[in-house]
Order: sequence, then structure tokens, then C-alpha cells
Amino acid sequence: MHRIIYDCDNTMGLLGKDVDDGLTLLYLLGCEDVILEGVTLTHGNSSTKEVYDNTVRMFNALGIKNIPIYKGNDTICDKVSDAAIYLADMARKYKGEITLLATGSMTNLYEAYLYDNEFYKNLKNIVIMGGVIEPLIISGVKIDELNLSCDYKASLSVLTSNADITILTGNTCLQALFGEEEIERLIDIKGDKVIDFINENIKGWYELIYKSFGFKGFCNWDCAAALYITNPELYETKTFNIYPQLEELKNGFINIKSDGDNGYFVRIPLKIKDLKKFNDILIKSWCNIKNL
Repeated sequence: MHRIIYDCDNTMGLLGKDVDDGLTLLYLLGCEDVILEGVTLTHGNSSTKEVYDNTVRMFNALGIKNIPIYKGNDTICDKVSDAAIYLADMARKYKGEITLLATGSMTNLYEAYLYDNEFYKNLKNIVIMGGVIEPLIISGVKIDELNLSCDYKASLSVLTSNADITILTGNTCLQALFGEEEIERLIDIKGDKVIDFINENIKGWYELIYKSFGFKGFCNWDCAAALYITNPELYETKTFNIYPQLEELKNGFINIKSDGDNGYFVRIPLKIKDLKKFNDILIKSWCNIKNL
């Protein structure tokens, strides 16, 4: 059983905003081997306020009442956020048990560490969606990295924490394509409240992707990180020593090359072995959500 806190920047359903955080949240809710302790909200796809308000809307629409949500700060400030306090308190309460899935900025994690310097040590592990190890290209267009770059000082703190860290880079997550076949499968499922919500809230996003890049579908970035936790056998994973540099993190770049022996040990999944099975697992989990 995986005891998870999900730190994310959920904008699913907002005009022109990505949907993957919301899909990941729903995936976790449908997993029989996951205890989703809570959701902490950060910036990235949008401001923390907009992310929080949107997640409240989503919870109300689906009747989700048993999962606490906490709002973070957009920047590190004197007033510690509810999200950071919750993260630190839960890591201390369940020392060595919490997997922190982080798919937005690293602000809440860094603030939790500033609040409690034992925070990183208290976690079981951290699974991150973010960063690049080479240029990120979609249909010939170079895409800017977001999650590690939008608060690069916080990212440096997390990546140099010596915590047990796995990083699903943007390069790997490009493989997590939720395509036309999968979209049609969802459309064909009738009378399911969660699937109806998904269909309604992803339509604008895949239509925008089609206009921008010429294919029907989208990269399911954050779900790739969640499925690594529950189904690591789907990935080819290697271990690396990384050498995070503040200037490079401003662009989300993770340096894995150095002549020295020092560095910080991380796992980086490099390949999704079976995309059909990946998407089958996702859809099955969404359909498994019954008692919210």
C-alpha cells in the first residue's frame, strides 16, 4: 500500500490550461493500493489561488469530501502556508511512510523544509515530474520546462536534499501520449460520473493541442509520475548522480554529467515500456472511482 500526498498545480478544466494534474488526482483516487492522505496545491500552470479555487470546484463537482486540500504560497514568505505545515506535520507523523508526489513547483516542499529541517529526512521518498536532461521538442517546437524552473531555488533545495528521489523528466513524459484512441474510449463510456467529468474537462485541452501541434491527444505528463509509484515495472529506469546548478535550474535543466565522483543520487525512468498498458491502467482506475 502506498501512502501518498499529492503536491500539484491542478488546472484541469480552466481555459487553455493543462489537464494532467487533475487526471493524476483522479487516478490516485481510483487506485486500490493507494492511500491518498491529502492534496497540497502550488503554482506552476497558474497561480496558487487559481489552482486552489479550481481544485475546490473539482472536488465539489465530483462530491469528493474525504480528502483534505491545502493551499500553498506563490513565493517563500514570512507566513508559512497551510500546505507547508501540513506536509511537514504529516511527514513527521508518518516518518518513513509518506511518498510525496510533486508535479508542480517545488515551493511547498522547500517551505516545509524551512519550517521543519527534518522534513526531507522524514519522507519515504519523493517522486517528481519536472526537469529536462536534453531539449524538449514537440512536433519540431522547443517547449520550455516549467516545474523545476518556476521556483528554481526551491528546486535546488529539493534536488540537493539527499532524499530518496525519482525524477520523471519532461523528456520521458513526452512518451505518455493519451491519443485519439484513448479519447474515443472515454467518450464511449456512458453513465459514469467521473468519466463524464473527464470528458467535459479535457475536450478544450486536446482541441487546443490539435490546433497548436496537429495531433489529437496530449502528453499525460503527471500521470507518468504517478504510475511510476504504482507500476514501476512499466518503466526502464536508471540511476544517476546529478549535479544541480542554480543557473541551469532556471531553465529546468538537470545536469547528469560531471568529471567528479560527487553528486546526488536519483532514479530517472527513461522509457515507458508499454504505452497501451499504461493507458489501460489509467482508464481502469478512473472507472474504479465509486465512493467519493
